[in-house]
Amino acid sequence: MSDKKAIVVIGAGDSTGGAIARRFAREGYIACVTRRNVEKLAPLVDQIRADGGEAHAFGSDAREEEQMTALFEEIEKNIAPVEVAVFNIGANVRFDILETTARVYFKVWEMACFGGFLMGREAARVMLPRQRGSIFFTGATASVRGRAGFAAFSGAKHGLRALAQSMGRELGPKGIHVAHPIVDGAIDTEFIRETFPERYALKDRDGILNPDHIADMYWMLHQQPRDAWTHELDLRPWMEAW
Repeated sequence: MSDKKAIVVIGAGDSTGGAIARRFAREGYIACVTRRNVEKLAPLVDQIRADGGEAHAFGSDAREEEQMTALFEEIEKNIAPVEVAVFNIGANVRFDILETTARVYFKVWEMACFGGFLMGREAARVMLPRQRGSIFFTGATASVRGRAGFAAFSGAKHGLRALAQSMGRELGPKGIHVAHPIVDGAIDTEFIRETFPERYALKDRDGILNPDHIADMYWMLHQQPRDAWTHELDLRPWMEAW
């Protein structure tokens, strides 16, 4: 087991998270993928295994401290050392400010920010003794720019970015690469296809982000030599306004 390495993807959905897991599995990493409904991970795990990789699915709630602690303990003990941890939970919802209840705001913050803290802390806990590893937090346009109707989401993503910066400054000198890729644009997902068909129509012109290409950038970040680490990387289609 000593020569094996694991990647943990928190929020391994049908798009970016799943693509990241597949990309690292192709490189020989054991993909440990999580979401609250473990049954929904079956197609991803089956695909990774069919492609010759190794994958394990976990049903866990990133907002629950005990579950995050137990997740990393289980992987470290029974699967492989965690070399890469990716936080990829979205929580992108729109509410006018007067319709944003305290419950909505707090839930979005829990999902998109607090869960990132729990994952980052537990990843750091197992990586620090080895003085190596990568911790990546997926950002969005809302990470750097608040937009009307997205007070909850923007607040959470701003907070996640601050977390990444603080962890990067603390852990970088100890051998751990912390990065915050900002995905600025529509991604090729079922949600975009059904909800924004006019945007999805740009796919044939490379006008929306391909999840596999996003995953390639996460692999690139992990492969960077430590004398030239990137902390923040923004990704957007060539025609995206910014």
